[in-house]
Amino acid sequence: MTPTPLTAAEVKQMAIDLGADLVGIASADTLNAFPPDPRWPQTPDRVSSYCRSVIVIALAIPVAVFRTKLSITVQYMDQAVLRRLDKVCHRLARKLEQHGWPSFITMGQETDLSMKNGSYGRLSTRHMGVEAGMGTLGLDVNILTPEYGPRVYLTGILTELELEADAPMTEQVCIGESCSRCLHSCPTDAVLHYGLDKRDCAQAAQEFGYGVSTAFMRDYFAADAEGRKKMIRDRNIFGLWQGLLRVAGSFGDCPRCMAVCPAGNDYHAFLADPQKRIPEKTDEKAERGREYRRIRREGGDAPGLDDWNIRWVGPEGYKGIVARELQAFKQCQAEKRESAEAESGD
Repeated sequence: MTPTPLTAAEVKQMAIDLGADLVGIASADTLNAFPPDPRWPQTPDRVSSYCRSVIVIALAIPVAVFRTKLSITVQYMDQAVLRRLDKVCHRLARKLEQHGWPSFITMGQETDLSMKNGSYGRLSTRHMGVEAGMGTLGLDVNILTPEYGPRVYLTGILTELELEADAPMTEQVCIGESCSRCLHSCPTDAVLHYGLDKRDCAQAAQEFGYGVSTAFMRDYFAADAEGRKKMIRDRNIFGLWQGLLRVAGSFGDCPRCMAVCPAGNDYHAFLADPQKRIPEKTDEKAERGREYRRIRREGGDAPGLDDWNIRWVGPEGYKGIVARELQAFKQCQAEKRESAEAESGD
């Protein structure tokens, strides 16, 4: 089959037409040259030696779930978004193949235990998104996009079509240490300095996840007959069963760091008021954020940030992108009000 030439702009428009909220393109060569952690390289060439480009697709999480009282609403919506994301990416991959370019989607939530303990897949969708020019990593190592902050999910399409890659953002989207809202809000204190303690994070994000399930089964088989009867009536068994049926409690995430992040127009529009106060903030957390800020301001050895990973955080540092987006949002809202008033006056 003779392939049909396609440009990056044409492929991006295909993705938007299929329902993508954001689209970026990263070079496979770049992703191969800059793995997030060289000790366990998450690179396209470990998946396919034929890959030339990675098309990164993002869907926004509907912001209303971050205005609710229950984290389960976020967990369920996350799964709905991921299912839709898979469909959008699969349809785009099929279109590319119909044009003569073999393509397939990555598994966004997979884990390869041969590489590293914990949730560590063959490819990092966050880092692919950064290389595709869609955002930069935040203090809690979520990817932050100017449009939606961290309230997105991403998946990549590995394709044999060589496309013009997008330039990564060099300006840091995350406000950083002077904000520290993700650090302040984390219920298990898992947010580090441009790092995350995944085990602590999972305590809130995956209340009935894999670790809890295996521990429960271990204790169940070790118990005597009477102990097993009690465990069958325990709250945990209902949580585990619900997790199997509807993914509730077994899949992240705890919504706190995403809900309070001030990056993104969706935050300005819908979350600024309900998420202004952070009940989880303590004097100890606030002091840690100030210490991180002092170390970085003075050029000290800031933990979690080095010459290698500054690439994904934003080498130019924070220059006010969130403030600029907020001003643009306010101006847009003012223009809409003026237009509405003029129309009502007519």
